[in-house]
Amino acid sequence: MPSPTQSTVVIGNFDGVHRGHRAVLEKARALDPELPLVVVTFWPHPVSVLTPGREPLLLCSLERRIELLEQAGASQVRVVRFTRELAGWSPEAFVSRVLNPLNPRHVVVGRNFRFGHRAAGTPASLAEIGAGRFDVSSLDLVHVAGSSTSSTLIRAAVAEGKMRAAARHLGRNFEVQGVVVMGDQRGRELGFPTANLVLPANYAVPADGVYAGWLIPGGGPEAGRRLPAAISVGSNPTFDGVERRVETYVLDRTDLDLYGVDITVEFVDRLRGQVKYTGVEPLIAQMNHDVEATRTVLDPGQSELNPE
Repeated sequence: MPSPTQSTVVIGNFDGVHRGHRAVLEKARALDPELPLVVVTFWPHPVSVLTPGREPLLLCSLERRIELLEQAGASQVRVVRFTRELAGWSPEAFVSRVLNPLNPRHVVVGRNFRFGHRAAGTPASLAEIGAGRFDVSSLDLVHVAGSSTSSTLIRAAVAEGKMRAAARHLGRNFEVQGVVVMGDQRGRELGFPTANLVLPANYAVPADGVYAGWLIPGGGPEAGRRLPAAISVGSNPTFDGVERRVETYVLDRTDLDLYGVDITVEFVDRLRGQVKYTGVEPLIAQMNHDVEATRTVLDPGQSELNPE
């Protein structure tokens, strides 16, 4: 039996915890199922520390990342605060200070993993440093529909509103999360009350437009239920809005009170771009059309509608 103090360690950023990330965890778990699987991840994103202003938009919060990693099989998640000091460590210092305290028997990384000062460390050098203490496995990128899965590719798909493409690489629908805030109340006046989210500027949000998807309340009488929804992303140009929001209307529901509730909004497919209408009547007519289009997209028999 292996020593209970040993572990299998996986290292990476894991933004979005997509199919490629989960493949790494699956490989790590298979190496020695009796060992605890420890995932080491970094926060904030290293680019935000090394070249502020050029960091990528995040696909999920740190809390959601930890939750997804645990769902993917992590026994525990160790969050390493990324600092300029850490970035200056030699590869040997990184191994000594981050990995050795976890007493790894196996270390698993992606083939493009880099670490240490000026990213000098590679999977090959990691294996050299760990020789006699732990072995190192590195995995190639996962390919889906002929494309290499990566957080960069998923961010690009989200930015273009290509939600089915993003979902293929994530292995689930792209989602945003937040606390419902008070809006302008116009949706309620028009017969389409919405749950409004204002998301931090450093998180990925789909391109402006209207989408079919789901709203999952985190509290209240509907907690945990996936409710069919039409979702608007943008600044509400018909009313000369300036603040970018995610506004979600749960189909056929005018009784929901979600103010102050944590919700998750899943995006399934883009219905159309954002349009500035000349008045309320054409807007209401379009919203009714959007609701029916949402029903069609979310119908199980229409799962391949509008593939990307």
